[in-house]
Amino acid sequence: MSASRDRILVAAQANKPEELPLPTVPLFGGDATAERFTTVLAGIGGTVVWLDGLASLVPTLQQLFPDAQNTASPLFRGTVPVDAQTPTGIIAAIDLAVLPGEIGVAENGAIWLPEANMLHRALPTVTQHLALVLDHRRIVATMHQAYALLPHTGGYGKFVAGPSKTADIEQSLVIGAHGARSLVVLLY
Repeated sequence: MSASRDRILVAAQANKPEELPLPTVPLFGGDATAERFTTVLAGIGGTVVWLDGLASLVPTLQQLFPDAQNTASPLFRGTVPVDAQTPTGIIAAIDLAVLPGEIGVAENGAIWLPEANMLHRALPTVTQHLALVLDHRRIVATMHQAYALLPHTGGYGKFVAGPSKTADIEQSLVIGAHGARSLVVLLY
């Protein structure tokens, strides 16, 4: 070791501040209702549809997306089988992906989608239309509460909030510019 390096390390150790406990993060309240979730999601371009139980999933999807030819889902037999090794060219041709969401967040309309529910990491992003199926009892008020429910074992996942959108300098909003053109959340 060099003398300069040793002097720097000794000086840094001598001037190390005392460790302090982390601050207590308050529990932010909020409205964890499906009504709040629905209102917020509508404000960012998404739609909520209530199911009369999971048995009504396929008929509801046929009514909402009558033109969908290429579908993928772990919840029913879609027309395109998809797994983690499916080439992205095949995934890009999917009209409708129907995936189970895990946690809904009322404050921002986001839904937690773990990799295990995606079939393929690219599917929720490149499909033309995305439908997420969510148990309304899994809606929490805030992102703080949602993160507290996430498994701490690692792994890939993402929060999805509304269809993709972008706005240019002239503030022209474009929905579906770089991802799913629509998002429907099917609550049961």
